[in-house]
Amino acid sequence: MEIFGHLERLAASLYPLRIPIAVCLALLVVLSLVIAVRLGLHLVVQRHKLTASVVAVAALAVLVPATYYLASPLWIRTSLIEPPAAAPPALAAGESGRVLQRGEFRGADDFHFGRGRALLSETMPDRYTLRVEDFSVRNGPDLFVYLSTNPNGYAADAVNLGTLKASDGTFNYDVPEGTDISRIRSVIVWCRQFSVLFATATLT
Repeated sequence: MEIFGHLERLAASLYPLRIPIAVCLALLVVLSLVIAVRLGLHLVVQRHKLTASVVAVAALAVLVPATYYLASPLWIRTSLIEPPAAAPPALAAGESGRVLQRGEFRGADDFHFGRGRALLSETMPDRYTLRVEDFSVRNGPDLFVYLSTNPNGYAADAVNLGTLKASDGTFNYDVPEGTDISRIRSVIVWCRQFSVLFATATLT
């Protein structure tokens, strides 16, 4: 599936040029249809209607589900608001824990936007919680949240906190016990299936 990751990164790099590219593609389609008619290809299709129909149905049976799986997250938005994680009784009412690190989300590129705050807090002795607030990110397939030792993106030893709960909102993640918080440098949203970075919050 790595090929899809390369294709997505290529599409993201071309995203700022989407309007002229769309115009060029539309012109190319029109030109292709004109050439096909002049070559008489439409007559070939008419003479072999059954074969053409079978090929068209087979192509649609593959392309429609694949396109929906890959593209539907781009327009599907989800929202979730969670209260702050439980805090030690000693804390004052409304406090969610001692904030150790914080950062602001930014998108990986013009296409993969991201915004909001990341707060890494100690809610109990040696127990930590990540809270993302006023968060919004480009949706996509198979998105996960990681704590990374790389301040600017994914690292091989990144800690997986689980699937992205929503594309928008405010919510929490429990950090697995035994995680060395002192090595954590960023919070990232990562497409695990295609190995594509969506957003990063460098922690300070």
